[in-house]
Amino acid sequence: MVKLQSGNELVFRVAIAIPVYRLFDYRPPEQFELAWIKPGIRLEVPFGNTKKIAFLVECIQHSDIDIGKLKRVERILDEKSLLSAKDLALLHWASRYYHHPLGEVFSAAFPVALRQGKAAVIQTEKHYVLTESGRAIDSELLQRTPKQKSVLEKFQSQPKGLSVVELSEWNQNWRVSVKQLVEKSLLELVSLGCGANTVHAIIRNNILQCNFEQQAAIDRVSDSLGQFGVFLLEGVTGSGKTEVYMQIIHAVLKRGQQVLVLLPEITLTPQLEERFRQRFNVSIAISHSKLTDRQRATAWLSMQSGECAILLGTRSALFTPIKNPGLIILDEEHDASFKQQEGFRFSARDVAVVRGKLLAIPVLLGSATPALESLYNVDKKRYCWLHLSERAGNAKAPLLQLLDIRNKKMREGLSELLIADMRRTLAKNEQVLLFINRRGFAPTLICHSCGWVARCGCCDANLVIHYELGLLRCHHCGQEQRLIKQCPACKTGDLTPLGLGTERVEKVLAEVFIGKVIVRLDRDSTQRKGSLENYLQQINEGRVDIILGTQMLAKGHHFPNVTLVVILDVDSGLFSIDFRAPEKLAQLIVQVSGRAGREEKPGRVIMQTRQPEHPLLTTLISEGYSHFAKSALAERKDASLPPFSYQALLRAQAMDAEMPMLFLEAVALLAQEHSKGHTHILGPVAAPMARRAGFYRYQLLFQSSRRPELHGLLDLLMPEIEKLKHARKVRWSLDVDPVDLY
Repeated sequence: MVKLQSGNELVFRVAIAIPVYRLFDYRPPEQFELAWIKPGIRLEVPFGNTKKIAFLVECIQHSDIDIGKLKRVERILDEKSLLSAKDLALLHWASRYYHHPLGEVFSAAFPVALRQGKAAVIQTEKHYVLTESGRAIDSELLQRTPKQKSVLEKFQSQPKGLSVVELSEWNQNWRVSVKQLVEKSLLELVSLGCGANTVHAIIRNNILQCNFEQQAAIDRVSDSLGQFGVFLLEGVTGSGKTEVYMQIIHAVLKRGQQVLVLLPEITLTPQLEERFRQRFNVSIAISHSKLTDRQRATAWLSMQSGECAILLGTRSALFTPIKNPGLIILDEEHDASFKQQEGFRFSARDVAVVRGKLLAIPVLLGSATPALESLYNVDKKRYCWLHLSERAGNAKAPLLQLLDIRNKKMREGLSELLIADMRRTLAKNEQVLLFINRRGFAPTLICHSCGWVARCGCCDANLVIHYELGLLRCHHCGQEQRLIKQCPACKTGDLTPLGLGTERVEKVLAEVFIGKVIVRLDRDSTQRKGSLENYLQQINEGRVDIILGTQMLAKGHHFPNVTLVVILDVDSGLFSIDFRAPEKLAQLIVQVSGRAGREEKPGRVIMQTRQPEHPLLTTLISEGYSHFAKSALAERKDASLPPFSYQALLRAQAMDAEMPMLFLEAVALLAQEHSKGHTHILGPVAAPMARRAGFYRYQLLFQSSRRPELHGLLDLLMPEIEKLKHARKVRWSLDVDPVDLY
């Protein structure tokens, strides 16, 4: 056993991923190598009647608990820490800033496989890929072997190949056909790892010629490599932000450094990955929730070891350790998806800025519609503003139009004028994109006779009609039931769908535009693996006439032949109790509009509205997003709302309707005792959706003009809250810098 020189036994202080604000002390194992013992290593420890994976925080000589009562660590899992000192500093900062248990913060930094205690070893994954013959052959030649033909066509639609896992997800009976295609030399088996990054032949193809504004942005960021700075790249949709990213990344790779690129949504990853692989001859890793645990662990370890040059990932990839960090990029930095809404509620954008400062590297934030907080930081000279005001190439900004539908004849949400416009566009062999941010057939089922409405039994919400599935489904808790034909209240059967969803619009489009190919893109239609990529391929190949979809269409997609974009229900976002709603709606309108006219052909955007004089709409059309943002910031300042103040939201929920209220009232009393006067304690009040998934929900808002005072109050409160008698009878959480108050 290793002893300290003083004769006192070493004590391991560890963090465990449980929702408590404390660390735990353990005696070391009987035999261990002192040289291995570094903060950040993983340990297996006994905890209650089970075993847990713990993370070493520090080694100490004295514990507050009698050394004889401490349990021993059972196993040391790592010979050296998988995290650097700066990685550890970031996790400690995040735990302090978000007032979240350190064990859960540590856990969030590791992929699932490593959280479970699996070996930190990069495993190469076996892939099947097309051979030259397989790429060239016409699948019709395999008509006599339909199973082989089907498999070959699947591979021809997936040029990067398919892993064993992906093949099994697609078709459980793939093995015989794949073996036969291998024997015919149409497929081959390869092992894919993240191979080492080389400084030779970084670029696969020629760099595009940039305009003056793009080159100025590239030079400004490239000149700052090796030092911290935050750059806000505000570029109109189609202005070539991705090309700016790639040329700056090239400069980073030439320095032998690595790049972390964060995206708000999984749907944006495949197309950006394809562009990066076409440009860069370096190893590129991907990390998002639809990958297997092994794939995510491999990406994590490849960046940690320096074997991978570029990581493309969603929010959770932010904490991936990087051996030779050079640059962090957040694309669509305004997107609310960068804020974690459950558990450890961190903002990937804000933590990325702190991480850039710790690593002394630049952070590049890109958006056509920057968050008001980011524009505020530009005003305060904290961020450097870079602007791309023109679309790349010869593309022109689309023409925005309001279509007043008051007193107009409508056909399931489509006005006659709109239908005529769509016909003219389709007649020119151009594509039309329709946007409605609501999936399902209709949001409400109502009885025309007595007014009964189908409500969720567990939430304060209506059940949404999913006509194709024959279901009524709650989009908040997931509860569902068979679609009923008779009113349960008055028994008349006169039930009517109320409102529009993507399914309903798709149905009327098929009736109005007979013979036209319509593709619906929403969470329901793209559940199957690879379906989204297949739809996007069809659209880009010109095999689709009308594209209908939800928010997944709003950002990043490049549809060269779309010349008409339609926003069907713009009014639904104009009236909301959320003070951020105008900003979100303005961003959505600009982002959706950006899908029109991205090539030589001019584009138009039609917004159907019953509020054609609404100032938000008229400002966006006549003066653009920047003017709207200045106006919105002025309103926020007058109302002392973020970013001119700082907020934290304490949420509580329980099956008992009274318990969350009693708990939050006790917290409010504690807060008033500790408050120094500049922090307002608002509530407790019922949440906007007071009941969800059977839980009654209340919230308490802290708002202060001084950030240090707010955090000082929370520092005092958090240990006290755990001791309250009602704390164990409710589920509660703290959300620092909330992006919504729901």
